[in-house]
Amino acid sequence: MMSTKAPLTLGFDIGGTNLRGAVVDRNGTILDSAQIPTPSSEDMMERGIVHVANKLRASWDIEACGLAIAGFIDPDLETVSYGPHVPWRNAPVRERLESKLGIPVRIEHDANSAAWGEYRFGAAMQARTWVLFAIGTGIGATLMVDGNIYRGAFGVAPEFGHLVVVPGGRSCSCGKNGCLERYCSGTALEETAREVIGCAQFEESELARAYRDEPEKLSGRVIMAAAKRGDPAALAVVNNFAMWLGHGLSIVSDVLDPELIVIAGGVADEATLYLDKAQEVYSESIVGAGFRRLARLKTAELGSAAGMIGVSDLAREAVV
Repeated sequence: MMSTKAPLTLGFDIGGTNLRGAVVDRNGTILDSAQIPTPSSEDMMERGIVHVANKLRASWDIEACGLAIAGFIDPDLETVSYGPHVPWRNAPVRERLESKLGIPVRIEHDANSAAWGEYRFGAAMQARTWVLFAIGTGIGATLMVDGNIYRGAFGVAPEFGHLVVVPGGRSCSCGKNGCLERYCSGTALEETAREVIGCAQFEESELARAYRDEPEKLSGRVIMAAAKRGDPAALAVVNNFAMWLGHGLSIVSDVLDPELIVIAGGVADEATLYLDKAQEVYSESIVGAGFRRLARLKTAELGSAAGMIGVSDLAREAVV
């Protein structure tokens, strides 16, 4: 069994497709990892976590475990009340898993976990007041002030993705209409693309032809790739995305006035296609435009591993 002088911890990222676990050292370096398909029931989810943990513990001396969960977690970090991709409903997850694993367990929202990873080891090191703006299927977000994660009174803040920016606009899975993430996310790219390629000026574009041939293959990744090749329809879609991102960032800055905003999530990998335009819209849309300092915009540095790295580091607090 391998070990290091400082405690090694496990970090789990529970996504809609895969449950991933990683052994992480005190420097945020992943030493080993394993994954399984995400289980669909509470019992199978917990069995899966124990299975992956035990597989990794066979080779490494693990002293604590953290779980990054896309869902609502109570302010005491004990209970998962709800999540669209996890089966727990008002479940005492921390207590259950601590009993089954026999080591300290930390549960945390996935965006907060990624933010902590970026704060400790990535793009937000030494930042005092900053925001993580994670763009994937939807929008996740975290506010950190002086090294502390801001949770709100009931543990669900901040939900920037569900700010209504278009009253009566596109329907959102949250039950509202016109939410920011319906115009600025991976799924929003697809919806905007369907609208754009229906316009006569773009009907012979590469993206439009590909959609007519295989509509099921339309995705944010396909759109971004077409934009890189200069496809006019794809560029129009990305330009629209950038506009909404800029407006979203201006709202965040008007409310919170952060020094730094870190763009994370799957879409962050293609920031060169849209970040300059988003910066332009942001600088023009903010209250007091031209007469105040703007937050620095950076892209995340830890990629898809940020949540595992961050929550493993938070779990380490229990054993140092």
